[in-house]
Amino acid sequence: MREKKPLKTNAGLIRVLVCEDHLIARVGLAAIINAQADMTVVAEATNGEQALDLYRQHLPDVVLMDIRMPVMNGLDTICAIQSEFPEPSIVALSTFGGDADVRKALHAGALAFLTKDAPQDQLLLAIRTVHNKHRFVTPLIVAALGAASPGSELSPRELEVLALMVHGRSNKQIASELQIADDTAKNHVKSILRKLGAQDRTHAATEAIQRGIIHLP
Repeated sequence: MREKKPLKTNAGLIRVLVCEDHLIARVGLAAIINAQADMTVVAEATNGEQALDLYRQHLPDVVLMDIRMPVMNGLDTICAIQSEFPEPSIVALSTFGGDADVRKALHAGALAFLTKDAPQDQLLLAIRTVHNKHRFVTPLIVAALGAASPGSELSPRELEVLALMVHGRSNKQIASELQIADDTAKNHVKSILRKLGAQDRTHAATEAIQRGIIHLP
C-alpha cells in the first residue's frame, strides 16, 4: 500500500498571491508554486481590483502581478498596494519585456520583473529573492535601465500623439483630435521618431508597443 504524503500546511511557507487574468497561465503558475516544498498559493486574482481586495484579505508574502489586467492594470495595482502596505514583495510579469514596462514596474514598487516565458527556476528564484526583500536583478532589468538615456523620454503631449500614431491616425487627424495646428502635429511626430530612433511612423508604432510605452486594449 502506497504511503500517503502529509498534507502541506501554510506554516513556514512562502504565501503567494497569483494575479493573472488568463486561466491557463494562472493555473500553470499556481501548479508550479504549489509543487514547491516551501511555497503555497493563498489566492488567485483575475483583475487588479480583485488583486487588491485579496491582498488585504490574505496579506501574502509575495505577489505575482501580471502588469496587463482588466478593470485595473497591474502597474496601478502595485501602486495601490504600495500606498496601503509597507514594502510589499512583488514580482511583475508581462508577455513583453519592453524597457518602458520594466522601468514603470520597478518605479511602481516591484522588486522583480519577468517575462512569462522565463524558465521555471528563474521564477522560483525570483519569488524566494523578493520574499527576503531583495531586488531580483536580471539582464532584462539591466538592459531596460540602461536604455533610459537622458533626453529620450517623451513629453505628455508626445505620448498622446504617439498613441494616435499607433492607432493609424494621420498628422491631420492627430491635429484635429488634439485641437492643435497641423505643423505642430508634424513637429511632434518628427520629435517622436527622433527620440525613439525610429525610421518611420510604422517603426515608431512597433517600438511603442514592444517597449511598453503604449498598451493596446
